Amino acid sequence: MRIARYTIGEDPAYGVVRGEGPDALILPLQGDPLYVGVRPAGGAPVPLEDVRLLAPVIPRSKVVGIGRNYADHARELGNEVPAEPMMFLVPNTAVCGPGDPVTLPPGATEVHYEGELAVVIGKIAKDVHVEQALECVFGYTCANDVSARNWQRSDGQWARAKGFDTSCPLGPWIETELDPAALRIRTRRDGEVVQDGTTADMVHGVAELIAYASAAFTLLPGDVILTGTPAGVGPVEAGQRVTVDIEGIGVLDNPFVRRR
Repeated sequence: MRIARYTIGEDPAYGVVRGEGPDALILPLQGDPLYVGVRPAGGAPVPLEDVRLLAPVIPRSKVVGIGRNYADHARELGNEVPAEPMMFLVPNTAVCGPGDPVTLPPGATEVHYEGELAVVIGKIAKDVHVEQALECVFGYTCANDVSARNWQRSDGQWARAKGFDTSCPLGPWIETELDPAALRIRTRRDGEVVQDGTTADMVHGVAELIAYASAAFTLLPGDVILTGTPAGVGPVEAGQRVTVDIEGIGVLDNPFVRRR
């Protein structure tokens, strides 16, 4: 089931996406399905092409990033693969939606794209065992963990480098029925494929990441875990577009602009 958050000029709403291409429709839902479940609102379906898709979730609490979770990506940046998941936090103000511009702030001079699978947590999770971890998942979406490498190096920690406003595009919707074990991830910059990997190459899988994160802090409904990026990261400049395409989910596309 594909659950979108959208607007047609009024307040944000939620709906189930049915169909493909120009015939795709959104069936409206009552309230936020993370909290009230999937409850049809009734009324006429809305053509998908007539709405503006928003970030499918705005985390009430946090985005948990995972660094260097693909061995080939760790090597391409000259880093060792960590023995345990390397976690960092991203503020929810970094989240933007499909089609929204990623606004590069002054001083961010070396910015990279990072296409990733994002996990949306569906219920409160604390000290979850690996065997039960996937029961805590509401669904999955595409993410671009945009990173200012110059700040990453100079600051010694990653809050500013990976947490500036609009640095965490999510979308286009949440897919609730998906096996995350071996999904193809492709990232394009201005139409050219620059990343082509699979979640099968994660050092730590989705269930392990959820269990590990929940041992450190309570995960709440709507929290998002970014699971890491495969090799092929590289620079993106204002005026370019980056598209993240994940098998079984869909396509997240964002232009990049420069804030003066």
